[in-house]
Amino acid sequence: MNGDLVLLIVVVITALSFDFTNGFHDTANAMATSIATGALKPKIAVALSAVLNFVGAFLSLKVAATIANGIVDSGAITLTVVFAGLVGGLAWNLVTWYYGIPSSSSHALIGGVVGATLLASGIKAVKGEGLVSHVIVPALLAPIAAIVVATVGTYLVYVLTRKVGERTRTKGFKIGQIGSASLVSLAHGTNDAQKTMGIITLALIANGTITQNSGTPFWVIVCSATAIAAGTYVGGWRVIRTLGKGLTEIETPQGFAAETSSATVILTSTHFGFPLSTTQVCTGSVIGAGLGKRLAEVRWGVAARMGVAWLITLPAAALVGALAFGAAQLIGGTLGVIVVFVAAVVFAALLYLASRKTAVHAGNVNDEWVGRGTPTQVRTPV
Repeated sequence: MNGDLVLLIVVVITALSFDFTNGFHDTANAMATSIATGALKPKIAVALSAVLNFVGAFLSLKVAATIANGIVDSGAITLTVVFAGLVGGLAWNLVTWYYGIPSSSSHALIGGVVGATLLASGIKAVKGEGLVSHVIVPALLAPIAAIVVATVGTYLVYVLTRKVGERTRTKGFKIGQIGSASLVSLAHGTNDAQKTMGIITLALIANGTITQNSGTPFWVIVCSATAIAAGTYVGGWRVIRTLGKGLTEIETPQGFAAETSSATVILTSTHFGFPLSTTQVCTGSVIGAGLGKRLAEVRWGVAARMGVAWLITLPAAALVGALAFGAAQLIGGTLGVIVVFVAAVVFAALLYLASRKTAVHAGNVNDEWVGRGTPTQVRTPV
């Protein structure tokens, strides 16, 4: 087996590993509010979300095309650059998962690729206009749009159902939440799985396996869909807890309004090919759901922590991507990539072991929110 083939295999494995973390990191986007309100039991929620993420990955390829062609100059892309970019995205996903912060997997991936490209080929290889129009502008506008839509939607939901009995309203919106949460999962699959498809397509182009205009191979679509679905099924309970319990106490009408608002914004962005942060949209929707209900409390300290994480996602992932590329180049060749890959695996394992000290799982994800949100009782995982 020659060095280039080994390198390509390592890149594909790393890309699918990123896709897996994208799945468990972003499960909260679709299911946190339904789990918090009791509309769905935790394990049923993640299983349903996994299936719909898988299906959604086959519905559109516009975002994959944007990732593959719209952010960096494909002529400057090498397998090592793609690998280093993925390491940058992976590292940020794992760190924010550990701290339970709903941050953007999309921006982490894009930041990692941009950082590796900058070190490899300089600023000329980064498509500044595409980065601004396809990433930065949607990142600024999407959460604002989600907050506005969810605030209005929540207010209207309570106004229109004010004469409905509390028990009837709760039961009705629990059923509605199953549908709205399912729609968010489907929308998430159409947007997020494609980011990995785009990255693997970049790697195949860089290796000469396919041409620039070949499109995304079917096996790449299937593998990416499977990886994100598997990650979703694992359940990113730490992030689910923050989004479902940390921002505001969610009632079923609020959950329904938040999920419907999120799905609307995500599907609209997917239609136009924007690699949107579904995390930012869903977080904005939860904040809007809190604002839209009279006397509801929004924990702005938690929201501020998320905001800081969002601001530093691109540069932080870019820094790690650049460092990963530099380390691989310093060692040299395929060996350099393998060494960095092993280091990334060790880092992930250590972070996982550290997370077991304050485990969050299906059994305690809905415990009372105290301080920074550590569950009041850490039970044996179920």
